Amino acid sequence: MGIIGSTVQPFTATAFQAGKDFFDVTEKDIEGKWSVFFFYPADWTFVCPTELEDMGEKYSVLQDMGVEVYGVSTDTHFSHKAWHDSSEKIGKLQFPFLGDQMHTLSNQFGVLREGVGLADRATFVVDPDGVIQIMEITCEGVGRNANELTRKIKAAQYVRANPGQVCPAAWEEGSDTLAPSLDLVGKI
Repeated sequence: MGIIGSTVQPFTATAFQAGKDFFDVTEKDIEGKWSVFFFYPADWTFVCPTELEDMGEKYSVLQDMGVEVYGVSTDTHFSHKAWHDSSEKIGKLQFPFLGDQMHTLSNQFGVLREGVGLADRATFVVDPDGVIQIMEITCEGVGRNANELTRKIKAAQYVRANPGQVCPAAWEEGSDTLAPSLDLVGKI
């Protein structure tokens, strides 16, 4: 797909966030910050609320890391508010939900299901320059894990702050990293 390393293009989406009036989010709002675009197929469904609740449990940790989370589906911001107001699990969530009924974001990130009008279950991590650094797309029946996403974001932030270093498989914050060089070829 060639999306890793690409830059988020201009967009405007109306958001719902607990305790706030509806508001617009654009590409300007993500400048200078880490962002997660957490696409899910639809409000009022099955796997989606479990994933969103899991993400909500990590939201304060992600905020402390300088990361904003945007839940995105092709529903409207009105549907997001109604779901928030009527679901115990969704009602606890504090991050903004973007309405993408015109499919702008779903098309831009390449996750709109042809002929269905729903987004795939997909996660994108965008760095402070608006560049997509991480993506994950799963099938309809497989939920994501916010702990693993948090680990990956920590690794991406480490690599950005430490040029010339890379994080090996299963890297955890504080673990050893690698400095790729000709000397390491065939020795790992």
